[in-house]
Amino acid sequence: MLGQICGLEAPAPLGHFWGMTARTVQPGLSKSALVALDERSREIFRQIVESYLATGEPVGSRILSRIIPLSLSPASIRNVMADLEQAGLIYAPHTSAGRLPTERGLRFFVDALLEIGDLAAEERANIEAQMRAAASGHSLDSALAQATQLLSGLSRSAGVVVTTKHNARLRHLEFVRLDQSRALVVLVGEDGSVENRVLDLPPGLPVSALVEAGNFLNARIAGKTLDELRAEVAARRAEMERELDQLTARLVEAGLATPVGSLEARQLIVRGQANLLEDLSAAEDLERIRLLFADLETQKDVIELLARAESGEGVRIYIGSENKLFSLSGSSMIAAPFRDRAQQIVGVVGVIGPTRLNYARIVPMVDYTARVVSKIIEGGR
Repeated sequence: MLGQICGLEAPAPLGHFWGMTARTVQPGLSKSALVALDERSREIFRQIVESYLATGEPVGSRILSRIIPLSLSPASIRNVMADLEQAGLIYAPHTSAGRLPTERGLRFFVDALLEIGDLAAEERANIEAQMRAAASGHSLDSALAQATQLLSGLSRSAGVVVTTKHNARLRHLEFVRLDQSRALVVLVGEDGSVENRVLDLPPGLPVSALVEAGNFLNARIAGKTLDELRAEVAARRAEMERELDQLTARLVEAGLATPVGSLEARQLIVRGQANLLEDLSAAEDLERIRLLFADLETQKDVIELLARAESGEGVRIYIGSENKLFSLSGSSMIAAPFRDRAQQIVGVVGVIGPTRLNYARIVPMVDYTARVVSKIIEGGR
């Protein structure tokens, strides 16, 4: 009955995403594969997955015969389970045990069978109130830290945010001389954030050049990102060369230069790792969490993974070994991008935890939190 599912390709390594109003079945888990699951197979598979998400424990045919809304004997259920196991959707963790979903089975469930609701009005109001309270009178970093703390508390997993620093809207820039060969470039964002960079100065640069370069840029900086300001200066190069001498013009360009390596322009915030230590039932669970902690310590890899969620609308879900970062710990990540007032993606907010995350609850939670962060950045629209 399910033989044709065995030929399905493994999930795409970048995971899968959907908007909250629509969902697309992942390539490889096609509609024909979904049709191959008849009503009873689909219901048995759903119950195995939902039991795993709720308890982390395998479930057997006798228990399934009591809880599924179909009149089936344990023997009939075992036959269906054998087909599901042959299809690679479930497995037995040890002899004579019940069944658990494989990572492939979880992906199939998430893409084809998961029913996602919406947050209650009270939950939405609570998220927005806490986020705005954190942002009021403080920097955007405070709101982002609150977002990770909030998601961590609600999901009982680790909340994560990565933001692109050089996409912040700027309010002011200043050059501060440190010594004869170096200066500090101080970038002040509209959200109150401050970024400092040390800059090598051209030989023979007079002190007045720092003031002139700062005045030239501040006359054009209001409300622009560093990328936008850089593009405007490049487009008006002739004007800059008329207004400034050659050394000062070089200082302007150097002050706008992107730091070496795009990852250096990103900030990672992680909160709630201690939540992952709750509800550990076996030694292998403790080892899995130890490996996940090791994954989270590798900030560069976490930032790279979160950055991939910037490439589309809505929520992305990564399950276990679909991504090399979580291949050993067997963890999942649910993430959604947020935008600035120009509708440019400037960061990602999400949750990292075990593969038995409550996807149906956490997906709308992450999606709404990302939307609130976007509203705060946009100025309350």
